[in-house]
Amino acid sequence: MELLNEILQTVRRNKLRTTLTGFAVAWGIFMLIFLLGAGNGLINAVSKNSGRFLSNSMKIFGGQTSKPYDGLKEGRPVELRQSDLDATSTEFSQHIDEIGAQLSQAGLTVSLAENYISVQLSGVYPNDAAISKREMKYGRFINDIDMREKRKVLVVTEDQAKELLPREPQRLVGQHVNVGGISFSVVGIMKTDQSRMSSEVFTAFTTLRDMYNRGDKVGTIQYSFHGLNSMKENEDFEKEYRARLNSNHRAAPDDEESVWIWNRFTQNLQMNRGMGIIQTALWIIGIFTLLSGIVGVSNIMLITVKERTREFGIRKAIGAKPSAILRLIIAESVLITTFFGYIGMLLGIAANLYMDATIGHEKVSTGLFEATMFVDPTVGFDVCIEATLVMIIAGTIAGLVPARKAAHIRPIEALRAE
Repeated sequence: MELLNEILQTVRRNKLRTTLTGFAVAWGIFMLIFLLGAGNGLINAVSKNSGRFLSNSMKIFGGQTSKPYDGLKEGRPVELRQSDLDATSTEFSQHIDEIGAQLSQAGLTVSLAENYISVQLSGVYPNDAAISKREMKYGRFINDIDMREKRKVLVVTEDQAKELLPREPQRLVGQHVNVGGISFSVVGIMKTDQSRMSSEVFTAFTTLRDMYNRGDKVGTIQYSFHGLNSMKENEDFEKEYRARLNSNHRAAPDDEESVWIWNRFTQNLQMNRGMGIIQTALWIIGIFTLLSGIVGVSNIMLITVKERTREFGIRKAIGAKPSAILRLIIAESVLITTFFGYIGMLLGIAANLYMDATIGHEKVSTGLFEATMFVDPTVGFDVCIEATLVMIIAGTIAGLVPARKAAHIRPIEALRAE
């Protein structure tokens, strides 16, 4: 108790010095927690936005040739056709699980009595539900029977159902609606995902292709895959796959513009690598901020020892042991570091909670979709405690060096000090 009272008296006599020391400690911990929280919020948001699709899936688009080949000039448009879909399913079955395609017809109106909505009708395979992670609220998605029998069935979003049947949107399942002058039966209602185009409604791929006379066109191809676990394996597969599809369109085997491949797996690998670099950079910045606090504590303790050299000399002259002086300085360092470190930790947690309550719920709209900028921008409580303990231990070590010097100074030398 006497030791604590003595430390408090020293603190009161040196308020400015103590405040500056405490600020350095609190600022270091606050910035570490704040930066890690902001970084986690960004990483979580990117993960959420990129998690809208099955990670082990690819989507293939037709493009435009970028080089002359086989006597043909560059700049020819490439449209994917049934031959591309067949080659994908038969020649690459060792890696491909479920294959599908998507065709769209824009500028249509879906109406029920006096209510109507403007939509884009998309014909898809049943695997689209898994690949695009569509969550059903009522009814079902497109199935194999719809495909085989070319049924005129329709799947809409929850928001679209509310527009067509405001009072009881769930009752839309089983009813017939008018789609561009043709009757369709609504078989399912999906959860609305604001991160996607909300004007799409879905029917069977075969139904749409026949209705609008698309011949053997398939629009885009999409499939899930397995057995490609590294960047190199994916790159080798893409190279072989692109060359095969290019051969169907008399394009150069290495022409990367004729057929576009959106590989969600390699995209996630690249994203995770980038997020890892960001997180490492934040840790480095935070640690250097902590180090600045440690240096501040060390400098202040050195000044403290120098200012109190005569006092320590008198203490030793009247019988104080070196261990008592050592204990006094170390205790002062630990007390200041612990108190202000705890304040810095609380402020850092409060700042993260504030971010979570404000920008953590904000979304940016591009007109086609909405994206969350920050998701759960917080840091685990264990990290907060560890950062505070590191600062306390470092502050103790920083105070140990000048404390040992003061404890072993000779009384006569101390009394001569100015």
